[in-house]
Amino acid sequence: MSAADATKGVKNKVPKAKASKGRVSSIERGKGQYYLFAIPGLLAFVVVIVGAFFANIYYSFTKWIGVGPAEWIGFKNYIDLWHDDVFWQSFQHAFLFIAAMSIIPTFLGVFVASMLFDYIAPRFGAGTAAVMRASFYLPQVVPLTITGIIWVWVLDPANGVLTNFLKGVHLGNLALNWLGDGNVAIWSLSVIMVWIQIGYTIVIFMSGLSRLDPSLTEAAQLDGATWFQRFRIIIIPQLAPEIGVVLLTTMVAALKVFSPVYVMTNGGPGTSTQVPAYFSYFHFFTTHKVGYGAAVATILALLLTILSIIILQVQTRQQNKEAQR
Repeated sequence: MSAADATKGVKNKVPKAKASKGRVSSIERGKGQYYLFAIPGLLAFVVVIVGAFFANIYYSFTKWIGVGPAEWIGFKNYIDLWHDDVFWQSFQHAFLFIAAMSIIPTFLGVFVASMLFDYIAPRFGAGTAAVMRASFYLPQVVPLTITGIIWVWVLDPANGVLTNFLKGVHLGNLALNWLGDGNVAIWSLSVIMVWIQIGYTIVIFMSGLSRLDPSLTEAAQLDGATWFQRFRIIIIPQLAPEIGVVLLTTMVAALKVFSPVYVMTNGGPGTSTQVPAYFSYFHFFTTHKVGYGAAVATILALLLTILSIIILQVQTRQQNKEAQR
C-alpha cells in the first residue's frame, strides 16, 4: 500500500473517532438532563421526610401541645418513658407481632410457595396455582381499614360469623369475646396478621423460585430425593436472598403496625393491644402530649434503623459467602 493510501486511511479514521466522541458527549448531556426531573421528588423528600424526621427529634425534647411555643425540657420525655409501663408493654406486643407478621408468614410462605410452584402447578396446571396464589394475596390488595372492619364483623361476640358458626356446630361454648377480652384480643390480632401477611411472602418466594435452576431439583428427584428433602436441601438455601428481604420488610411492618390496631381495638381493651405506633398517635392526638409522642416515634425510628442495618449486614455476608463458592 502506498503512502498516499495510508494517509487517506488515517484521514478517514479521524472523523469517525470525533463522531463517536460527539455521540458519547451527547449521551452524557442527555443523562444530565434526566437528573433535572429528580429535583422535585428530591425536594419533596427533603421537606416531607427528612424535615419531618428532624422536627420530630426536636419536639421529643420539648413539652408541647401542638400549638403555640414549645418548651425545651431536655431528656424528661425519655426519662418518663423509661418508667412508663404502657410504653414497655407496647414494645412487647410489637415483638409478638414480629412473630405474627414476619417469622410465621415467612416460613409458611416458603412452604406454600414451594408447594404451588413445584407440586400444584405441575400436577394441576399453572392456572390452578395462579388462582390459589391470587387468593392468598387478596388480603394485601384490600385496604387494611376495610380488612379491620370485616374482621370486627366476623369476630363480633353476639352475632359475628365465627360465633354463629360455632353455635351452628354445637360448639358455642368455644365462642369468646375475641376483640373485647384483654386476654384474647392480642392473640386474635396476631392470627389476623398472619392471614394478612402470608400472601405477600408467597408472591415474593414464587418469584424467587422462578429464577432457580430446575436442573438441581430434577437431579435430586432422579436420585430419589423426596419433595421435602428437595425443599429443605435445595430450595431454602437458594432462596436466602428473598428470605432476607421478606424478613426485613415484614419486621419493619410489624414494628410500625398501626391500622389494624386502630380499627379493631384502639389499643384496648385497656392497654392489652397497645403498640408503639398507636401509643405515639394516642399521645399526639388524644392527650396532646406531642413531645411525649415524638419521643416514642424517635425511639421506634432508631430501633427500625438498627434492625435494618443488622439484617442487611447478615444478608450481605450470606451473599458474599455464596459468591466465594
